[in-house]
Amino acid sequence: MTQYAAIIYSHDGDWTSPEEAETTKAYAEFSENQAAVIRGGAALHPTSTATVVKVAGGRGGDVLTTDGPFVEAREVLSGFYLIEADDLDSAVAIAAQIPGAWDGAVELRPVIQFG
Repeated sequence: MTQYAAIIYSHDGDWTSPEEAETTKAYAEFSENQAAVIRGGAALHPTSTATVVKVAGGRGGDVLTTDGPFVEAREVLSGFYLIEADDLDSAVAIAAQIPGAWDGAVELRPVIQFG
């Protein structure tokens, strides 16, 4: 079986707020229904809580940080699942059930297994 990162792009919401209760319930149902193939995952706080880190001049250079989102976008990285599937078609079928795919997008990327 192959592991896939199911990277969720959706609106920039605060998943802990009461306004997102219906959506978080849908994610809980997905997680329960797909527990056999989920190997990990997490929701992310809104982009307003982000800190962007860069190293000027490459390794060993000055560390620069910027608060908040790097770019304005309608859809942002809002969370991910690590899923296991027999093949890409199976992974697509699973990803289509992630609520973020209904009004945003889910990017599937095979995971490289080191060691």
